[in-house]
Amino acid sequence: MSKIKPSQGAPYARIMGVGGYRPTRVVPNEVILETIDSSDEWIRSRSGIATRHWASEEETVAAMSVEASGKAIADAGITPSQIGAVIVSTVSHFKQTPAIATEIAHKVGAGKPAAFDISAGCAGFGYGLTLAKGMIVEGSAEYVLVIGVERLSDLTDLSDRATAFLFGDGAGAVIVGPSKVPAIGPTVWGSEGDKSDTIKQTVAWDTFHAERPEKFPAITQEGQAVFRWAVFEMAKVAQQALDAAGIAPQDLDVFIPHQANMRIIDSMVKTLKLPEHVTVARDVETTGNTSAASIPLAMERLLATGQAKSGDTALVIGFGAGLVYAATVVTLP
Repeated sequence: MSKIKPSQGAPYARIMGVGGYRPTRVVPNEVILETIDSSDEWIRSRSGIATRHWASEEETVAAMSVEASGKAIADAGITPSQIGAVIVSTVSHFKQTPAIATEIAHKVGAGKPAAFDISAGCAGFGYGLTLAKGMIVEGSAEYVLVIGVERLSDLTDLSDRATAFLFGDGAGAVIVGPSKVPAIGPTVWGSEGDKSDTIKQTVAWDTFHAERPEKFPAITQEGQAVFRWAVFEMAKVAQQALDAAGIAPQDLDVFIPHQANMRIIDSMVKTLKLPEHVTVARDVETTGNTSAASIPLAMERLLATGQAKSGDTALVIGFGAGLVYAATVVTLP
């Protein structure tokens, strides 16, 4: 007989508030064309991207996260001191330790919460959301701040014709809290490590330290392989998430996929056979691919513009380097 007292958590968890931050500098395709042999038409037709945001020196990973978090906390109607954990998904915080989550927790006034970073690429927000849900149901936190944040401009090779136009910077945050009814569905997640070379950092930090190559490490990817995997395999994962939540495509109000590429988004909509009434996030056109930040940023924009509303049922799915993925159905705050 165990002597450990059972955890006293909430029956369920839900997203209670959302916030986003986009850097002030807007970068059109014309700027990208200064360093690669391409055209605005080619970039738009291949990716759907017209502009992206790049951070200034002052718009650090922590600074953008604090701005997004403040909006999410206010939107949720809680105080920072009520936050029991801070989870940050990022691949562009360049210190191995300490986790940037600790600095962010302090700057938002969260007191002494659990604070840690996760590295799951473009699926990171889904991973963080799932961890937060577990914490609340298990009872180790009442409210959890989940942040997806990237400064991918720091990891972009502007001479690489395949990726120079893809990436942007920004931060998105949500507050996850207790719920009396199910509002975050089961997560379908996983990885395909045999394909890990299709999206990767060009040079490992230890190699960079030892050999000091001329070029700073950057993100590279095999575009066609990633496109095929995202369109065909991730549509299956999205369907599994719908099935796990007991939701049919016609029951959805909103679809918020990772904002990787407009062609991927449109192909997934077609493969999933989503009805015309489903609002589809296409934030990639003006924000670019912001990796872990893309889903909460897109969610925040849909709610702010009235394209989605509180209580809507949304399918969210992230996928990226690793290759990793995470999909779930949520009720929007």
